[in-house]
Amino acid sequence: MRPNGLTDLLSFDELTACICLHCQQRSYWYKGELVIPADVPIPFAHSEMPEECRGDYNEAREIVVKSPKAASALLRLALQKLMVALGQKGKNINDDIGNLVKDGLPVKVQQALDICRVVGNNAVHPGEIAIDDTPEIAHNLFEMMNFIIEDRIARPKQIQTLYDQLPESARLAVEKRDGKRN
Repeated sequence: MRPNGLTDLLSFDELTACICLHCQQRSYWYKGELVIPADVPIPFAHSEMPEECRGDYNEAREIVVKSPKAASALLRLALQKLMVALGQKGKNINDDIGNLVKDGLPVKVQQALDICRVVGNNAVHPGEIAIDDTPEIAHNLFEMMNFIIEDRIARPKQIQTLYDQLPESARLAVEKRDGKRN
């Protein structure tokens, strides 16, 4: 049954549309179970996730309970799009990860990337990972994607913003110390 705090908009047999009295958002229920928005214990997309990845991530989030394989495949697609945002070609994820490793990618980020790549590949090309038997594997991919975004996009952006706020004289002194001149 629906929790308190909802008011019915309309009801047809076993389908009910409601409005939350707190946030004013709509929800849809079928046979007393929440259908939309999806009731899944999966983190939302990182606030810094590139838009070209966000749609695939959100779609995967909405279907992961019903199809962990499909969600894993969508997250692999989001990962491929993320490679472009990280300055890679986005044609071959394995090669892109290798290029990032050559550029000094931390091992834990490389491992997170490879987890998403391998599990996503096995979702559409059956291999040694049985996603149907252990949907938790698919659930963990969402955390891996957000971890990658945090490390490769959000944290560098935050550091750059703070660095840019340093006095110009301090930035010039750092550039001089490090042999960098504009």
